[in-house]
Amino acid sequence: MKRNTLEYEQALDATVGVLQTRAAAGAEPLTYGALSAEPARQGHDVPAHRGPMSYLLEDASLRRSPDGSLPMLSALVVLKATMWPSGGFFQLARRDHFSRPGDDTELWARELAHLAKHYRSR
Repeated sequence: MKRNTLEYEQALDATVGVLQTRAAAGAEPLTYGALSAEPARQGHDVPAHRGPMSYLLEDASLRRSPDGSLPMLSALVVLKATMWPSGGFFQLARRDHFSRPGDDTELWARELAHLAKHYRSR
């Protein structure tokens, strides 16, 4: 699956939907494997740890926050072994677009709190 194809855009729509629903419910983060299973139910093959997953998470965050002011949906996805976001989340959070300050623990906790508040109020 390549970026900017119909297949990718459909998988991205499914991923955004899963993450928004989870954020609105105030649910705990989910693992890459659990997230991968959700688009698969809709016919989209998104392997948990290779291929397009990192791009889907980046694009999900960018789609919902084109100017970087809204919380990052990718904060809801964690590694099963650590129950902590991957390094890719923190790299994205610190890029110019989002420019999130703070150490990793503070940044992630703040992003989760902002997600819950933003999506519950919608």
